[in-house]
Amino acid sequence: MNTNVDAIFFIGRSGAGKGTQAKLLAERIGFFYWEMGAILRAEIARGTPIGKEIENIVNSGLYLDDHHMFKVISSHVGEIPPNTGIVFDGLPRRMSQAPYIVGLLHGMNKKELATIFLDVPREDSVGRLLHRAEIEHRVDDTGEVIERRLDQFELETMPVLDFLENMTKFYRIDGRPSVENVTEAISKVLGV
Repeated sequence: MNTNVDAIFFIGRSGAGKGTQAKLLAERIGFFYWEMGAILRAEIARGTPIGKEIENIVNSGLYLDDHHMFKVISSHVGEIPPNTGIVFDGLPRRMSQAPYIVGLLHGMNKKELATIFLDVPREDSVGRLLHRAEIEHRVDDTGEVIERRLDQFELETMPVLDFLENMTKFYRIDGRPSVENVTEAISKVLGV
């Protein structure tokens, strides 16, 4: 890979295609793929102590509080192979998490950070999520939960973008075109 980046954050509304694009990129460039939602759902499915604590929060569509989020992150950070880049999907979600995760990465000697903001209008997100709900039957993809998650994104995640614009190489990508076109746009800005 000819891009000089140690970790990449994927930020966007639910349904923007973050998961798809983050996973494709991680596979293509050989980075560790950190999908926060999948990690949380796995903790719940396994019935771990933290899984039991967070189940109602996650299934209601609310963002996890920092205490639980940091606990989950610290218990999974050891799974990242040494000398491997990381693609984050769904992290950071709120302002208080951004300096925490950046500091954690700096402590791991991962200093070159990039952010991909997949920009998709709210109404497109709702349509995509309702479609995903029909296919995947996810508990957290009901109309009410979707609206709550999108409200939380506006309130809590949008302010994170300013922080990431200052702390990382920041790229705003239109998430509305086809998966292939978005993948191409991401590859172009990252030089991969």
